[in-house]
Amino acid sequence: MIFRQMFDQTSGSYTYLLASRRGGEAMIIDPVLEKVDRYLQLMDELDLRLVKAVDTHLHADHITGLGALRDRRRCITVMGEQSKVDVVSMRVADGDQLTIEGLALDVIYTPGHTDDSYCFKMGDRVFTGDTLMIRGTGRTDFQNGCARAQYDSIFNRLLTLPDDTMVFPGHDYKGDTVSTIGEEKRCNPRLRVDGVEAYVALMNGLNLSNPKMMDVAVPANMHQGLHQEDIAQRGWAVTAQDAIGSIGSAGIALIDLRERAERSRHGSIPGALHAPYPALRENIEPGGMLHELAASKRLLFYCAFGERSAMAVQAARDAGLSTACHIHGGIAAWKAAGGPISA
Repeated sequence: MIFRQMFDQTSGSYTYLLASRRGGEAMIIDPVLEKVDRYLQLMDELDLRLVKAVDTHLHADHITGLGALRDRRRCITVMGEQSKVDVVSMRVADGDQLTIEGLALDVIYTPGHTDDSYCFKMGDRVFTGDTLMIRGTGRTDFQNGCARAQYDSIFNRLLTLPDDTMVFPGHDYKGDTVSTIGEEKRCNPRLRVDGVEAYVALMNGLNLSNPKMMDVAVPANMHQGLHQEDIAQRGWAVTAQDAIGSIGSAGIALIDLRERAERSRHGSIPGALHAPYPALRENIEPGGMLHELAASKRLLFYCAFGERSAMAVQAARDAGLSTACHIHGGIAAWKAAGGPISA
């Protein structure tokens, strides 16, 4: 396995790069905008293909690199379903699995620092974002934070993991890089409390100043850019209502770009062909399944919210598939318009 922990000195942020092998698919967790060039250089050096870029929560102390990575590598952007960020390709929920080739991360909803905070467990390690830090915990006094919810997230979710589980946090300001669940149980001063009320009193009494970047970072991170609008302006998008009217047309092939778990959880458009987004490149090249299909049918891509399908349209057009288009707003818009769904 390839595992890299990278540090941003300005914000004290850790970013994690994961892959099962050299030359394979990669995932990045909590990227920082100013470091995007370095991440891409490292991935090129390791011959990795970035498939997913993940934020553990809406950050207040740095601008995320999610949008830049999406635009430069056409990767899937991922956040929790509670996130209010305008453009995210995939939204995950507690109990889901986040996968790339050879790796699977268990998704754990851990509200408290913010109401959209998530942690991700992979085998012997857990990426805790700002929920649990080394000898500390994330503050709970802004962005719909809640000390009571964080107590539950930490004590009833994270601290139930095996003691030897390695803890990789989203930040550290002292130079520490890794801890374990057992070590934090024994040594973390914020966890030495006699129950939830004591924890709430402790967190509510911290009286911390706001992060220096908060007024800039939060608005920037809320708006990651509407890639779909660019596609619509080129005439490469159809409304959900128009797509509903095309059901049964012999000249159109509906292509579902979502992953199997998303289809199981949210249903599918009847008659759609399943071709997950990570395999798009090989599918649209000469000899690929979608390249051959496009010779006789118009490809109509869709995903969860329209972001992956917008990127797929651009990639397909670049590959010479000149009739490719997508459903603006994805299956979410389809459902809102009353379109049929199969389980």
